[in-house]
Amino acid sequence: MGLFDLQGQVAVVTGSSRGIGRAIAERLAEHGAKVVISSRKQDACDAVADAINTRHGAGTAMAVAASLSSKDALQALVDRTLSAYGRIDTLVCNAASNPYYGPLAGIADEQFRKILDNNIIANNWLVTMVSPQMAARRSGSIIIVSSIGGLRGSSVIGAYCISKAADMQLARNLAVELGPHNVRVNCIAPGLIKTDFAKALWDNPDALAARNAETPLRRIGEPDEIAGAAVYLAAPASQFMTGQSLVIDGGVTI
Repeated sequence: MGLFDLQGQVAVVTGSSRGIGRAIAERLAEHGAKVVISSRKQDACDAVADAINTRHGAGTAMAVAASLSSKDALQALVDRTLSAYGRIDTLVCNAASNPYYGPLAGIADEQFRKILDNNIIANNWLVTMVSPQMAARRSGSIIIVSSIGGLRGSSVIGAYCISKAADMQLARNLAVELGPHNVRVNCIAPGLIKTDFAKALWDNPDALAARNAETPLRRIGEPDEIAGAAVYLAAPASQFMTGQSLVIDGGVTI
């Protein structure tokens, strides 16, 4: 098997109807994995799964809508995947919420709780649902898409940054717990990427120019530039890596 060969693997990718999640799912499929596309809306998931099946063959992708806020929906996502494919080798926790921009003093309790529930607790739900069959096979990779926001402060997305720092610690704790079963848990920490999710941070030309000026590579990233890290973390190439956060940010945090 090649270092980046995912033949025979099954990967579940949340938030994969667009942006970083879609790029990850497409690249995992390109490297041989079966992929399960999941986000809140079934029609959006269907469109991505259809595109992947057209490119890589029928049965490569399936679509299962699930909301991060519903534990039952996430359990159904896991159950339907196991029913269809018999296993889950890689879980990519990519979906996240950020309903508030501004100082922490102004955030409503329900907004703060939604960020923490969807970006941290839902990830732990999914890991708890998926990891037993990984542990039983003594093989599996869990990838949490965090953010460089988890490494520094922000005056406008503070609650989101707090949740992403917690994701890095979640990965460390889960790596300790699941490591004896040969299940690995890592984070990817992207910088600013040109996605709809992050549009408020790059859509203003002046703000974008300022961000580019402070980035060593002088630009923000594209979704596909995050996908290779997920391929690496799902593949045999990374089998001795766990509990880490892989920063991909054009050099911003250096």
